[in-house]
Amino acid sequence: MSKKPITHVATTDIAEMMAPGLERRMDLPGFDDEFVDFPHYIIRITERIWHDRDVEKCLDWYAEDCAIHTMAGDIAGAQTVVENTWATLKAFPDRRLDADNVIWSDEGDGAFYSSHLITSKMTNEGPSEFGPVTGKQLRIQTIAECLCKDNRVIEEWLVRDNLAAVQQLGFDPDRVAKEQAQADKVNSFSLIDFHAANREAALSGDAVATDLSDAVAVAAKALRASFSGADLEQLQALYDYRVGASFPGDVSLYGPDQIQSWCAALRKAFPDLTVSIDHVADIPYLGEARDVSLRWAATGTHSGAGRYGQPSDAPVYILGVTHFRVMNGRVREQITIWDDIALRRQIATARYQRD
Repeated sequence: MSKKPITHVATTDIAEMMAPGLERRMDLPGFDDEFVDFPHYIIRITERIWHDRDVEKCLDWYAEDCAIHTMAGDIAGAQTVVENTWATLKAFPDRRLDADNVIWSDEGDGAFYSSHLITSKMTNEGPSEFGPVTGKQLRIQTIAECLCKDNRVIEEWLVRDNLAAVQQLGFDPDRVAKEQAQADKVNSFSLIDFHAANREAALSGDAVATDLSDAVAVAAKALRASFSGADLEQLQALYDYRVGASFPGDVSLYGPDQIQSWCAALRKAFPDLTVSIDHVADIPYLGEARDVSLRWAATGTHSGAGRYGQPSDAPVYILGVTHFRVMNGRVREQITIWDDIALRRQIATARYQRD
């Protein structure tokens, strides 16, 4: 076993990650010998699929019955992953998936879990799920969370800032959501009905412990406080005064006061919003700092006016992932992603069902 440290994605150049040598840096039972550790596995398969355009390799690296969960609905199977990847590349032929970080955990019994933060730059050169060709350039963030075993992704949770994508394409987000809800109605599908079981699960409370380390405890408290309508004094105890935070729609915030204001508008739209934490991962950053990923789910009722228009009474479900950088006992950086177009689509669906 090599004495070299496990690949640290946030601080390592991609050239070095793609050529790390041959010696294993951690026990990785069931994975091909070319992968020196688990973060290297995640980076290397992403590079080959997306940047080398070796899309058919998904059949080797995704389980045949792999389930991929998104706010817009679930898909299943490696072949579906192949087809969806080619469809995305047809709309955005130059799309890149550049790795910003991989926060990971050892799940035991040979299984590993990754939370892969990605920045994508791309040009819209074909019709997309959001509308006709625009020729515009986009930059969006995604977090792909993958449960892996025996050299394959066996389950995935995917969150993408589709609100930012729609805005950068020049489309109206509510119109896109309304058109998707109209198409659902024609196809006898309801995103609200689809998420009924997910909403029930979110109400049952955390699925994992959130006190596994001091950093995880701080991150979990910050997530809950920001979404619960906590006062500024509470947020200042959890966030560094210089905290930088991003939210869907490529929203960039600075300081606990801006986080409080942005989240207050969300809480106004969904006064009964309830959050459950479903997965935690925690790795070192630099010095004593830690990087924490929380995959969470939220449910609430659209009973307040504001960011999402007049109340629709839609019961909504949010699948979200947040990356925190915790330094000196407070959150210094935070990136929160969910598909806000799928959230608006649920609201549009409720309006159709009501009318």
